[in-house]
Amino acid sequence: MAKTALLFPGQGAQFPGMVKDFYDAYQETRELFDQASEVLGYDMKKVVFDGESLNITEFTQPAMLTASMAIYQVAKPYLPKIDMTAGLSLGEYASLVMAGCFSFAQVLPLVRKRGLFMQQAVPAGVGGMSAIIGLEEKILQEVVRQAGPDVWMANFNCPGQIVLSGRLGPLAKAKSLATEKGAKMCVDLPLSAPFHTELLSKAADNLANELYAMELTPPQVPILFNVTAERQDDPRTIKDLLKRQVMSPVLFQNTLERMQEMGASTFIEIGPGTSLKSFIKRSTKKTTIVSIDSVEALEKAIIEWTK
Repeated sequence: MAKTALLFPGQGAQFPGMVKDFYDAYQETRELFDQASEVLGYDMKKVVFDGESLNITEFTQPAMLTASMAIYQVAKPYLPKIDMTAGLSLGEYASLVMAGCFSFAQVLPLVRKRGLFMQQAVPAGVGGMSAIIGLEEKILQEVVRQAGPDVWMANFNCPGQIVLSGRLGPLAKAKSLATEKGAKMCVDLPLSAPFHTELLSKAADNLANELYAMELTPPQVPILFNVTAERQDDPRTIKDLLKRQVMSPVLFQNTLERMQEMGASTFIEIGPGTSLKSFIKRSTKKTTIVSIDSVEALEKAIIEWTK
């Protein structure tokens, strides 16, 4: 039987003014922003709409979670039955809220600390991430080897797109080598640290201390996790995966392929931007893809779902 997968984007998809149309149109979105502001002790509306601190990781992560959950909250009554969910890196926390593992209020301080720990592990200006477009994995493996230590393949997004992460010097060398070997583009991401690498081991340990002190309910909807591209239901194991995710490669292409193997034929992307749409298109075959990042996109989707 055909199944539906729900996906949430990660850090890097943020932009000033995201979900402003939902905030203007829906009282529940305004209430969600008020809740986020009360829990975190700062004005979430100012962070998201003014954008001055939006790319500072400790603010980016709660802002992205708030934006994704704002759209999900409005869309939820109209969505088809969701059979499985996953998120790209930070987006995994939106899946955890959606599946009932954490409440929104419970997870907000956690993702703020996650962002803070990740930034503290490698100070701004020391590391970064860059998406390499159009180069095969085996060639990129050689590029990374030649670039030297402190650069890694961090995100396996889809065929033809792998993100490198590391210290700026080795990363720049890797981008130059990738271009020489035929990469179509090397796109620097709006991220201030080399996420999903061994350099984040201290951040992973700090996050684990927070996670293990929290109660996590088994998911009510199957979640596939970045580290393994497989489903996991045990709360303790989920916490271990969340710890490992900070310093491990994101197997997003494998996750999408696994979802299709599990019967997913419709993929719904909810969150700012449509960055996951191309990943889904390139990683799966003969699937329906719906991206909901605006009130207009939601209204169009509702018309299709209610036919």
